[in-house]
Amino acid sequence: MSSATPTSGTSLGRRLSLTGVLRLRRPSEIWFKPALSSVAAVAPPNLILLALGRLDLAMYTMAGSLCALYAHNRPYAVRARTLARVVLGMLGGVAVALVTASLTRNAVVLVTVGALLAAVQKALCDATRVGPPGNVVLTFISSAALFVPQTLGQIPGHLALAAAAGAWAWLVGMAPALVRPHGPERRATAQALNAAAAYADTGGTGDGHVTARTAGYAAVQAAWQTLLSLPAKGTRATTRHALEHLVVRAEVALAAPADTDPERLRAWARALRGTGRIPRTGDSPAAADELLGVDAELAAPPAPLWQRLGPLTPIALRTALGCALAGYASLALGIGRPYWALVTAAALYQANMTLTWSRAVQRVVGNVAGVLLFAAIAPLAHLGQALLVVLCLALNFGAEALITRNYWLGSVCVTPMALLITEFAGYQEPGDLITERVVDTLVGALVGFLAAVAVTNRRAGSRVGQAVTAADRARERAARLLAEPDPAPGALEAARRGLAAALTDLRVTVDAASGEWWGRALPQERVVLAEQSGHRTLAQTVRRQAARPDRDTGTRTEDVRP
Repeated sequence: MSSATPTSGTSLGRRLSLTGVLRLRRPSEIWFKPALSSVAAVAPPNLILLALGRLDLAMYTMAGSLCALYAHNRPYAVRARTLARVVLGMLGGVAVALVTASLTRNAVVLVTVGALLAAVQKALCDATRVGPPGNVVLTFISSAALFVPQTLGQIPGHLALAAAAGAWAWLVGMAPALVRPHGPERRATAQALNAAAAYADTGGTGDGHVTARTAGYAAVQAAWQTLLSLPAKGTRATTRHALEHLVVRAEVALAAPADTDPERLRAWARALRGTGRIPRTGDSPAAADELLGVDAELAAPPAPLWQRLGPLTPIALRTALGCALAGYASLALGIGRPYWALVTAAALYQANMTLTWSRAVQRVVGNVAGVLLFAAIAPLAHLGQALLVVLCLALNFGAEALITRNYWLGSVCVTPMALLITEFAGYQEPGDLITERVVDTLVGALVGFLAAVAVTNRRAGSRVGQAVTAADRARERAARLLAEPDPAPGALEAARRGLAAALTDLRVTVDAASGEWWGRALPQERVVLAEQSGHRTLAQTVRRQAARPDRDTGTRTEDVRP
């Protein structure tokens, strides 16, 4: 299967190509949801502060309000936990920044603390797979807070403002559950069906079949990640099991596109819109086995956080070094807001070096265009604080609405919004703001990318191959025991647990390491096939144990049905 990750034989010129970097994509199906949520979360606190004449405190409420940008693709049971953790993480970062700002005004110390915070935020966001916008918003707020004059006595009140706005953002993020309680998981399943239908249209050999197959496997994996995060019991589990059958049908279509009716897949996808009944499918025994294997995998304990953080060490070091050097370079140039360079560097680091290069180009283009937009609207913003707030809200909406088309297009709105926020505390000379922002963008992008080149992560791709091999070996061991008429006591259960743990580790490894530009392409199709066969073998072990007496207890295991 093709991969977006370049192989080791790809030339340097192709790896750092500008082709397609600025190309616009189709907007996300739910582009309006984060855009509206952002406005709904930001507007009330800012308007209240405007009415009280304390718009200078808006930076603290923005810290909590911007948490509404997260977890829009998560099922609501998971979203509730994710948003709560994001709010707590935001408060923790702001608290560290404010305490540091109250204890010292040494710019070098402030940049160093900001770089360390950025590295921690990057590692935690990647390890927990919090999703977009990732660490960038957290780093932007905590870095800006470092350079706001502060006293220890002011910190509790400022944190209280951030917490109150964060609680409101949590409510905004959870509000759609009242209308469509199963919306995210139904949408993820529909996307998998539509992607599989697009591949089936090619018959597996027609024009664009490689791209369609890649998109299909990615959509199926995303759907599984969404469904497997749902509870194992209750009404949500019932919905999950019904949707799982549809995802399996999408997998079948990817395996046999020529024998698939794409219109049937699309009909199922359309039926998932709204809150209507989930369509039922007639599944083969192999599909039922895979679903039972998925349930067995869920029973395996998740890897501890420290274990997930281990492979991310190079990324954390890269972030700390790049952000620190970018901030120091900005200070050396006499820039008054080095945190802009720091945040630019933090925003670059993606899954691999090719994507990091693309993000650097997008960041520079978007920020320069955004600065020009700021120059055009700054005179209008200076007419009054009410108009300043309205402009910031409009730019906030535009940023979230456009960023799914391409990162640079969203940055065109993010940049003037960030510049206008600096004016909440008072008038700023537009010329100085424009000059500093352009310089910091260029410094942060250049230094940040050089740091990414210096700190390598060469073992990322090999870890995936090792995890696939481990899963295959665990499956073979379980299969050998299944072939025996009477396995040794406890051997089959040990093999089952080992296979479940291997499959879980495989998924975590693939998510954590998608390769570097000098590494080999990820074996994505091999990963999917290993997971499918592993799930079916797990199912067979569960059925085998359910059909025989438990040798350790002398009792009969309860029958397990898909």
